Amino acid sequence: METRILQKVTIVDMNNEILTETLFEHGTVKSSSLSIGWSVTAFPLGLREFSVVFDKREQRTVQYKVIDLELDLTGDAESIKAYLEPQKLIIGQHDVGLSG
Repeated sequence: METRILQKVTIVDMNNEILTETLFEHGTVKSSSLSIGWSVTAFPLGLREFSVVFDKREQRTVQYKVIDLELDLTGDAESIKAYLEPQKLIIGQHDVGLSG
């Protein structure tokens, strides 16, 4: 069974006013053994205009906690979604540019 790794991202302006919220998909892993409280290591998130992207400029990594798991039994195939702790990105401060 595969698990989709998702993270809610809120994009705000310099006055902390919400511009948009989105679910960023980190990817899929072939494991259903994730648990709430586990850490996931990934690249930090950044912005390219209004799109959420991985910020790989410095090749550093960050850890995010798994805060919720969702098991969907309504379809033909069971699916699991793991949600990471939410992130807030500020327009102008989290821009990665075109080469990021």
